Amino acid sequence: MRPPGYFRPVLAALSAVPLLALLGTASAPARADNWPSQPIRWVVPYPAGGGTDVVARTVAQAITPGLGKQVVIDNRPGAATIVGADAVAHAKPDGYTVLTADTATLAANPSLYKKLPYNADKDFVYIGQLARFPLVLVANPNFPARTLKEAIDYAQKHPGKVNFASPGAGSPHHLAMELFMDQTRVKMTHVPYKGAAPAVQDLLAGQVDLMFLDLASGQQNVQAGKLRALGVATPRRLTVLPSVPTVAEGGVAGFEAYAWQGMVAPAGTPKAVVTRLNAELVKALKTPEVQKKLEGVGVEAVSSTPEEFASYARAEAERWGKLIKAKGITVD
Repeated sequence: MRPPGYFRPVLAALSAVPLLALLGTASAPARADNWPSQPIRWVVPYPAGGGTDVVARTVAQAITPGLGKQVVIDNRPGAATIVGADAVAHAKPDGYTVLTADTATLAANPSLYKKLPYNADKDFVYIGQLARFPLVLVANPNFPARTLKEAIDYAQKHPGKVNFASPGAGSPHHLAMELFMDQTRVKMTHVPYKGAAPAVQDLLAGQVDLMFLDLASGQQNVQAGKLRALGVATPRRLTVLPSVPTVAEGGVAGFEAYAWQGMVAPAGTPKAVVTRLNAELVKALKTPEVQKKLEGVGVEAVSSTPEEFASYARAEAERWGKLIKAKGITVD
């Protein structure tokens, strides 16, 4: 997953993108007995080729046979997912438009921005979770600490001297490090980038010391030893990095942080459609083929009921919202 730079969006200009011609300008209302009768547009608020895009395309391909109609990916990147979220929040609730909504869309943006063109609680209906992107604390090869404990000790002895990269202010990676600093009582300097790629590039070059990295953005560099993995921010060790301890094992009790995502649709989308889409999602996400494909890009497939996803997203919004407000983090 490669969150874009968290910058002030020029929403009017960015969101003025024509809809896919094959979907037409109007859609018939969705009914349980005839839905779907046309292609379904899946808006992905990130560029093509990134981790989020891979998840959507993998799952779309898996659910298309069961639905009997093509699921078309529509990439609408920009402004910390706001461009895509705005387009879907104001789309017809006819069952033919869905959105990949993630940590930024539903949990962070409502606290990071003073004004949003969408309301995370009121403008969407939750369909189900899709995936989690495990975060790994990594260091550049020249950083003097070789373990998590050594990194914490070094940062405590050099307050403000150690710096850390993130794909942007308010990104899950940034928020994870803010939480880490709170729980370890260390002070480090944040260096925000416009996306994961340039942040990783400078980390590899030794321009920055540390970073919470999602494996979709850097699994190969970690496995090849080009970046030193100090701890995974998950409750258990990762299968792809079995020798890397959890952050909790490294001495930071209870520490856990993910970048996550799920599917939502415009509020008012018929319940029959939500139920059908959720069933297809759950079936696809439990297949070995989908799980293997996602694991290969550093992503964990996660399925849920609509209610479970709504509850999880709201709990995450409360959790990260408190941290954002306590730290005074803002992007506008």
